[in-house]
Amino acid sequence: MKPESDPLQTDRQFFMSLLESNIERLDSLLDDNFILIDVMRGDEITKSSLLEVMRSGRLRFTTIEPAESHVRFYEGVAIITGRTQMKAQFGEIELSVRSRYAHVFIDQAGQWRLVSAQGTQITETESAKT
Repeated sequence: MKPESDPLQTDRQFFMSLLESNIERLDSLLDDNFILIDVMRGDEITKSSLLEVMRSGRLRFTTIEPAESHVRFYEGVAIITGRTQMKAQFGEIELSVRSRYAHVFIDQAGQWRLVSAQGTQITETESAKT
């Protein structure tokens, strides 16, 4: 069965869900086995951990600007790579980060669901080259 949605559209919905702290929509976009590799420390964050920290309000995104998104398709899988500039508040800590990201989506019953997300921080030296 061909997915009803475009994975790039689903990727944008993921970023908007984070920005709007829309836990219900975020929950529906993420596979139950979702893993996020944190852009700041490289920690593995599960779906339940991400939803919990978002629900508590300890993590709030104030800006998410994705750019240069590209998608590659494989049987039942879409891999999106791109760049983002994000600002967030984690507790009392303000974060501002430019990153490259890779998101892996799978087709589940005609809907794209995010199963893995990895962010790699772009340092000032690297960003001068881009």
